[in-house]
Amino acid sequence: MSQNHYQILGVAATASAADIKRAYRRLVVQYHPDKHGGDVRYEEQFKAVAVAYGVLGDPDKRATYDFQLTQAARRLDEERRRQQHRPASQHVYGVPMPPPAPLRTRPPAGSRERHYQRIPAEPPRFNGRDWLLTLLFVGGIVLIALTVKTTMDRVSARSNYENGLRAYARGDLGAAYSFLEETLHFRPGYAPALRRHGELELLLQRDPQAARSDFRAALDAADLSVRAKATTYYYLGRSEARLAQPAAAVLSFTKCLALDSTLSTARLARGEVRLLDLHQPAPAEADFTAGLAQRQRAGRLLPWHYLQLRGLARTALHRYADARNDYFDVIRANPNDGRTHFLLGKLAAHTGDSTAACEFYRRAVALGYAFAEMAREGCK
Repeated sequence: MSQNHYQILGVAATASAADIKRAYRRLVVQYHPDKHGGDVRYEEQFKAVAVAYGVLGDPDKRATYDFQLTQAARRLDEERRRQQHRPASQHVYGVPMPPPAPLRTRPPAGSRERHYQRIPAEPPRFNGRDWLLTLLFVGGIVLIALTVKTTMDRVSARSNYENGLRAYARGDLGAAYSFLEETLHFRPGYAPALRRHGELELLLQRDPQAARSDFRAALDAADLSVRAKATTYYYLGRSEARLAQPAAAVLSFTKCLALDSTLSTARLARGEVRLLDLHQPAPAEADFTAGLAQRQRAGRLLPWHYLQLRGLARTALHRYADARNDYFDVIRANPNDGRTHFLLGKLAAHTGDSTAACEFYRRAVALGYAFAEMAREGCK
């Protein structure tokens, strides 16, 4: 019997492409005619190896060849079965087949058995198995429908969220708000969209109550990164500060800083609440100092508003020289700020320098700070 291509290469029919290639390389070296002085036998084997690899090395040709091998094996098996079931009168290769075994039959049926009666057809009944199959079918349809709806809602929510982020980035806050509304319509509990929506509720709609609800819902979800969670606590603290809940705001700012201590804005905002709402100048001054130092190390501009607030805190702590330095830093950044001149006048009055106080009050009034008018009346 001639060998098939797998037998020529010496590999199994399930061999991988790498095994076939390795076998081919080994046999090419083994049967190369140059190594055997041009012997015809080795030349024929060398050609057979090349032909076999040409078929098995190509995935498409190999698939066709495997199919042909399978068909040939099937035909051979059918021929063997036909040989085994030839009648006794036939001869196989000139040798008569043995007689078949006698069939075992029962006696002929009697007259009573040959009398057939019509069996009445039973009406179809819906049994428990039928009910189970029906319920499984209906449940499968419902499950598929819910899966499709959930998938489509997630796709729509993701698309609207990305559009909202792009609108937010280019400063189109109205469009961003609309896209985020659509996102939350399709996926109400999506934390990143809730966070951005809360920011717009706070900054655009000026609704701290709605913003606080969005931020709390976002924090209850589990799909926020640590950085995003810290930012959410920061905006939650700002919402609570606007709702006149300073203690809750300080707690939110503290949680924010516990997650990300580099957020100087949270530290400065906590200092503002501690100073103006809770009347705690010492911790407020510490927050201002740490936050401003972080911004300075990062190479960012120092916000003169917080410099002014640190001056207030230091004044309350009787650190007048440090407070004066802060106020003058603010004036260098914003020379036309009447409030800072007024605060310098108050500071001069604390230190007993009434002449300097009156001069600063006069400058504050000249710059449009109306609250300094009453203080200046005491200089007359």
